[in-house]
Amino acid sequence: MRHFHNEDTILSNVTWRTATEADAPRCYEIERTAYEGDEAATLEKITLRIAGYPQGFLVMEQQGTVIGFINSGCAWDVEMSDEAFKELVGHDADAPKVVIMSVVIDPAWQGKGLASPMMATFINQMRALGKTEIHLMCKARHVPLYQKMGYRYVRPSASDHGGMAWHEMVMPL
Repeated sequence: MRHFHNEDTILSNVTWRTATEADAPRCYEIERTAYEGDEAATLEKITLRIAGYPQGFLVMEQQGTVIGFINSGCAWDVEMSDEAFKELVGHDADAPKVVIMSVVIDPAWQGKGLASPMMATFINQMRALGKTEIHLMCKARHVPLYQKMGYRYVRPSASDHGGMAWHEMVMPL
């Protein structure tokens, strides 16, 4: 007998929380499997992001195992092609604009309808912190997904992070 899990069943076992330093190795493992080549953040960068802005680092768990995460920093003026910002250079937790650095789901959990609820949870947390905008960069194939979530397309990015073409998007909160 085969069992089919619908989105509600999967979501009923998913929890969200702020990342801790102990999550860094698992988040790095997911980041490495989900991003191509040089796109993936190093373990050091992930550890730094957790330590530097834990309230902007949301992890999604399934029965105690991290299966996805979103991490971010905050800025007064957003320059999406600023590579140093990925190490939180220029980050200010009090700044109103959020810059997402990674939105990642373990490949084994992709395609199960988890990206939208994870993003919605993150957006609600940022609203609760009084943030005014969320910025992100994505590949062309993800633009329609982020538009469905409420992001507005801004422009092709000047960034060539990881040797890839990126597109900037923004969501007013």
